[in-house]
Order: sequence, then C-alpha cells, then structure tokens
Amino acid sequence: MAVLPASDQERARRFWSDVFGLTPLRSDMGGDFYIVGGVPLLVYETQFAGTAQNTSFGLFTDDLDRDMAALREKGVTFNEYDLPGLKTENGVVDMDGERGAWFNDSEGNIISIAQPTSISLDDAKAMLSAQRA
Repeated sequence: MAVLPASDQERARRFWSDVFGLTPLRSDMGGDFYIVGGVPLLVYETQFAGTAQNTSFGLFTDDLDRDMAALREKGVTFNEYDLPGLKTENGVVDMDGERGAWFNDSEGNIISIAQPTSISLDDAKAMLSAQRA
C-alpha cells in the first residue's frame, strides 16, 4: 500500500478525481482509499504534506508519451530536472532501461511515471511480482 499526505483533503480528492477519474473506495480515519494501477493508495490529511523532495509514488506505463499527453490535457505540469546524472527534456528523462517523468499532485507530492524500454511492461511486472514471492 502506498500512502500520500494531503494538507487539504478536499483538494486532494478533486485532484484524484479530475486527473485520474477516481473516487475513493472508502473514506475513513481522515483519509481516502483508492486503487491506482492495482496498488492500494491512502491519501490522508496532515500538516506535513508536500514536504518530501523525493518521489513519493510511482506508476508504470506502456506508453509514456500517450499518458503524459493525457495528463497534460488534465492540467498536469511535468517537472524539469538538471541534476548530476539526470536531465529532463520536455519533462522526460531517458535512463538506462526506461523513460520517465515526474509531476506534483495537488499537495506537492512528487509522482513518477515510467515506461520500461529495455523490457516489456509485462516483463517488468513479472519481475516485480517475482521479488514479492
């Protein structure tokens, strides 16, 4: 299960609805529960939302360009980075074995979206599943 903080629960709920078309499966304990890409996600209210400067949640895709275009249509802006070993161009980095991009949710949490390029998405999922066993 992934957990993301929100300083404004209503704003976060609108983000997950407007951008991903999701409604909470359940809301309790100060948070909303979703399923995103097969992963349970809790978005809960706290004053510490948006303070992490690292990727908080990651998504895999089989078509990064398609999904970035769809997210941009919903108002998502992709982050640009120029760090040692990582430089984005138009929001995208081409790394060894995958292409990726990052954006912030309504609460300042950094979310990544990545497309494996050296193996298929199905192979990547199988590798992750095998490591859980």
